[in-house]
Amino acid sequence: MNRPLAITALGIVAATSLLATSAFGVADAPSARTQKVLVIGIDGAMLTKIQAFNTPAMKSLISTGSAAKTSLYASPFAPTVSGPGWATNATGVWPDKHMVKSNNWGTGSNLTQYPDFLTRIERARPELSTYAIADWTPLTTNSAGQAIFSDEIQKKVTLDGDALGWAAADAKIATDAAAYLKDTGPDASFVYFGDVDIAGHSCGAAGACYRKATEQTDKHIATLLSAVRARPTYSNEDWTILVTSDHGHTESGGHGGSSVAERSSFIIRNGPGTTPGTPAVAPKNVDIAAIVLSRFGVVAPDIDGLATPPADPFDSLVGSLQSRLDETGVPADVKGWTHSTPAGWTIDNAGLGTGGVREWQGWSFTTDDFWTRAAPDQSREGNVRARGVFAVADSDEWSDKSRSGLFNSKLSSPAYDVTGATTATVTFSSHYLKSGNETATVLATFDNAAPKAVLTYTADAIAKQERLTIPVPAGARTLKLTWSLTNGDNDWYWAIDNPKVQR
Repeated sequence: MNRPLAITALGIVAATSLLATSAFGVADAPSARTQKVLVIGIDGAMLTKIQAFNTPAMKSLISTGSAAKTSLYASPFAPTVSGPGWATNATGVWPDKHMVKSNNWGTGSNLTQYPDFLTRIERARPELSTYAIADWTPLTTNSAGQAIFSDEIQKKVTLDGDALGWAAADAKIATDAAAYLKDTGPDASFVYFGDVDIAGHSCGAAGACYRKATEQTDKHIATLLSAVRARPTYSNEDWTILVTSDHGHTESGGHGGSSVAERSSFIIRNGPGTTPGTPAVAPKNVDIAAIVLSRFGVVAPDIDGLATPPADPFDSLVGSLQSRLDETGVPADVKGWTHSTPAGWTIDNAGLGTGGVREWQGWSFTTDDFWTRAAPDQSREGNVRARGVFAVADSDEWSDKSRSGLFNSKLSSPAYDVTGATTATVTFSSHYLKSGNETATVLATFDNAAPKAVLTYTADAIAKQERLTIPVPAGARTLKLTWSLTNGDNDWYWAIDNPKVQR
């Protein structure tokens, strides 16, 4: 059982920005009706199993809302265990910020700097009520005083699943939480169930006990939803429902590693602001906190999560993604790479050697699912700040097939208008591993002048969010950016995503 947290600055946005819906479903129009949020955490649950099992409550949420598989990190960034997983969901930041890297984090975390979403709501809007109940004790209390959900929460209930028995503890949570949701109706709540994870360890995700625990948890969720709908003021309330997990399980049981199953999580979303169906670009687990906070107009600029992810030019390539050619470790039905470019973007492979793995001949566009399957356990799983489709220059994987020469490739943006600007601010996510003489450089070209380096990595840059302020020469009208990886000789890789230029 595990989780994470994040935020430093707090604020309020206008209530008129909130969307509304009269039932568990899609948004209809701006509304001043009372906003309510319920986040349900199911430890060790997997969306593929929920969809395959007899789970009518969750399937109803999906059919009138949305559901998406999400992918977590893996070691050395953080293991796929409960502490990092729940801390990420709760704080809206990744483990390199909240620093919960195990199930026994003691005083070594940054949970004070990056608190859970309920604590942020308490601090920003103390007139609102908050509630958390769980039977994995580190979520709500532990001996070091470093519970993921802080003591600032208005009502916090801790049960001990080990002492009570996990099935019995979950049943009590369902009964007690349903009564509190119906009678008190806290504005923001977190309700946690732990028995699915225990079953996963006992019989594996392919086992009968895992199915039984998942289906029983669905009955508990039905109890919660019935209690919400039975509220006397329900017709005047807008309820956002989120269901998620902290990690997955292998078919034989267990987690903590880097397999697709262990890294798997999901977000089921229902209520205001939900776009029905399966998102073309999957959300990230850090988005849960961002969504919750957005419902109450709480601003948290230092979290990694986004309530509404911005448009990214690379994501326009979703429909162009191809199946494997040389990467035999990737299943044949996984589409996840292309050498096609977004409109206005170009790839220059004039200096690229010959041969090599075709998927990685120069800069490519790929997804986490494809790229991490190509070469697990080489820190590609740590590229957490990329979303959807991102760009990769990977001299390591390119060299896995006979080739000659070196990896030299450039990815260039369209020309951005900087007329009249004195500076241009460039932002992008970056995930780079340095090796040998390989060099990663960002170049800026104004009009037809010679390109100049504005960033060169001399060491690893893991899961960074870069922000560069570039002076604009007097009279310059356009700026073109180039990401150049040169002298790669079976070295490592560079992944970038979501490039933006602001003037």
